[in-house]
Amino acid sequence: MLKIGQRGIRHLQRFSTASFTTVSASSIEKGQNRVVDASLTLIRERAKLKGELVRLLGGAKASTSLLGVPLGHNSSFLQGPAFAPPRIREAIWCGSTNSSTEEGKELKDPRVLTDVGDVPVQEIRDCGVDDDRLMNVISESVKVVMEEEPLRPLVLGGDHSISYPVIRAVSEKLGGPVDVLHLDAHPDIYDCFEGNKYSHASSFARIMEGGHARRLLQVGIRSINKEGREQGKRFGVEQYEMRTFSRDREVLENLKLGEGVKGVYISIDVDCLDPAFAPGVSHIEPGGLSFRDVLNILHNLQGDVVGADVVEFNPQRDTVDGMTAMVAAKLVRELAAKISK
Repeated sequence: MLKIGQRGIRHLQRFSTASFTTVSASSIEKGQNRVVDASLTLIRERAKLKGELVRLLGGAKASTSLLGVPLGHNSSFLQGPAFAPPRIREAIWCGSTNSSTEEGKELKDPRVLTDVGDVPVQEIRDCGVDDDRLMNVISESVKVVMEEEPLRPLVLGGDHSISYPVIRAVSEKLGGPVDVLHLDAHPDIYDCFEGNKYSHASSFARIMEGGHARRLLQVGIRSINKEGREQGKRFGVEQYEMRTFSRDREVLENLKLGEGVKGVYISIDVDCLDPAFAPGVSHIEPGGLSFRDVLNILHNLQGDVVGADVVEFNPQRDTVDGMTAMVAAKLVRELAAKISK
């Protein structure tokens, strides 16, 4: 193995600094374009292969396809969610349980679940791409998946900032707004949290501003301030707080969404669950939903689910035995069953 001493490292640092000062803006832009194009090409080719396989097998009107978005830098506290997608995949296929969902769908059937890999977020950021363009790349990646009928995206986060470009892409690709079911401890609807318009705490403000959702139902909320409630009223959000969950349970376990729009999108922040069920999150907020509460809401939901995400799992705060990874994986499994038909 090649070893580089401290003098060598300092030399490389000086060389690197000097060389970058001579690189033109056009050269940097060309390099960024190549990285972005290569990233989209990789996802496109994978989606084509998976879409063709599902079509050859036949009989699927909708098939779930995983897309990882390992982004953590828009988190206001910890950036560990960037490491979540591979851990969720590992838990899905770890063998500790069988590959059937609770409703009896078989995950090993490509008509139920396929995987097109990850958007290479860090590689894109390493070449200087800013968040405006990164959000566009995420949106284009989702659209690439949706181009391959009957694939529908189930996105593995990542922090909750990814829901904005994903829902935007779904809405734009389908040609109209969707109804959004958002399960979370927080409303994530700040106008611009800590000066960052793409903060994970502002994603649903961007979604509502863009007209990508007709109805937004937020369930499990128990950390909300004055601005969160005011923003909710501003956008006509239906906020179901945990303090009234016992009263709201019947409504939430019998939801009918998506009529008159392009379908239903489900966004699940793992911290919607009480930390007793899912300790591996950045923002631990006691008093949340039980896992069965969440499944009852999902299983009983009536509507055409056109996309979903599972976000904010932080492997760096999980238990040694990976309990939260298994929780996130179970959510993915049941969402895949809900989407596929």
